[in-house]
Amino acid sequence: MRGKRILIGITGGIAAYKVAFLIRLLKKSGAEVKCIMTTASCDFISPLVVSTLSGNPVGIEFWNKQTGEWSNHVEYGLWADLMVIAPLTANTLSKMVTGGCDNLLLASFLSMKGPVMVAPAMDLDMYAHPTTRRNLDQLIKDGVQIIPAESGELASGLKGEGRMAEPETIHAQIEEHFKNKGKLISKKVLITAGPTYEAIDPVRFIGNHSSGKMGYAIAQAFLKEGAEVVLISGPTNLQLEHPGLKIVKVTSADDMLIEVKKHWSDFNIGVFSAAVADYRPKEKADQKIKKKNDELKLELVKNPDILEWAGSNKSSGQFLVGFALETENMIENGKAKLLKKNLDLIVMNNSTEEGAGFSVDTNKISILDANNNLTVFELKSKFESAKDIVNVVVENLK
Repeated sequence: MRGKRILIGITGGIAAYKVAFLIRLLKKSGAEVKCIMTTASCDFISPLVVSTLSGNPVGIEFWNKQTGEWSNHVEYGLWADLMVIAPLTANTLSKMVTGGCDNLLLASFLSMKGPVMVAPAMDLDMYAHPTTRRNLDQLIKDGVQIIPAESGELASGLKGEGRMAEPETIHAQIEEHFKNKGKLISKKVLITAGPTYEAIDPVRFIGNHSSGKMGYAIAQAFLKEGAEVVLISGPTNLQLEHPGLKIVKVTSADDMLIEVKKHWSDFNIGVFSAAVADYRPKEKADQKIKKKNDELKLELVKNPDILEWAGSNKSSGQFLVGFALETENMIENGKAKLLKKNLDLIVMNNSTEEGAGFSVDTNKISILDANNNLTVFELKSKFESAKDIVNVVVENLK
C-alpha cells in the first residue's frame, strides 16, 4: 500500500462518519489519500476532519467562490491509483449509472483513469429495491467493484442488509486489490524527458520547444504499473510527485549524459523521450554578449548522442526504447534509428500532423519493434499514449 494514491468520494449518508477511520487505516498503511465530498456529506462529517486526517485539502465544489480556485476533476482522475466511493448513496448510485455529472465527485468519477470501488450504504428496503439491484449490476458491468453492504442495525432503527461495510473490511479490499496488481512491480525504469538548453552566454541558449509532457506522462504510466522510476528531466515547468519516483534535473545534453551514465547499468528499462539538442555552441561567453554588430556568428559542435551511448552500453537483460520526431519519411527514418542505436522499440510521430508534436496535450504515435512489427495508434491524450507505450513494452518483455 505504500505510496498508493487513493481518492475517496464521500456522499451524503449517515455512514460518512466511518470514513474518518478508513482514512486513518489507509494513512497508517503508507497510502496517500485525497478526498472529494458532496455538499450533502458535509452535514454528516466535517470537511475539516477529513482534510486533517488525509493531510490534503478536500474538494467539494467545482470552484472556490472565495478564492476563485478551480477544483480540477481531470487531475483527480489522473492522480489516483484507485477511487473509493464510501458511503455510496442510492442517489449517487443512480447518477453514476446514468452518467449524471452535477457535482465534483461525479465529474471526477467520469474522469477516473484507474479502477473504482464503491461501498453502498442505505436502508434495507432501498438496498433490496429492484432499481438499486439493477443499478449495482450495471456498475459491475461497467467495471466498478462493489464492496457489499453488511447486515446489522441501520440508522432507521431497523435491522437488515444495507449498512456500509466496516472501514477494516474496505481497507482489506483495497489491500487485496493492490496485491501484485502492477505489471512492472520490481522493475526499474530510467526515463529522459524535456528539452536541453545549450548555453551561448549566461542568459541565452540554444534549445527547442519540447515541454516534457510526454516524458512525464510516461513516468506516470510506469509508476501506475508498480515500477520504480528515475526521471532525468531537462528544463520544464512540470511537476510530478510519487514515492516511487526520483526526478533528476539537468540543463544541457552533457549534464543529461552524465546522469544517464551514472544510472543506466542499474535499470531494467530505459525510455529516452528527451528532445536533446543536436548541437551546442563551441564556446560559451563568460559575460552576456552585447548587441554591437548587425551579425553574430556562432560556431556549433555536435552534442553527444545519449540514446546511442545507452544502446551501445545495453546489457542483454536491458530493454531500450527510443523516440523519433520526424517531419518526413517517418517509418524509414525510424527503422534506421532503431537499428543504428540498438533499440528494442522506437516510438515515432510526425510533428506536422495536427495534435502531435511539442507543447500540445495530445499525441499520435506509431511503435516499431526490433522484428519490424509496426503498431499505429489513434490521436490520444499524452497520458493515454503513454499507457500504450507501457503496454507495448510489457508485451515485448514477455
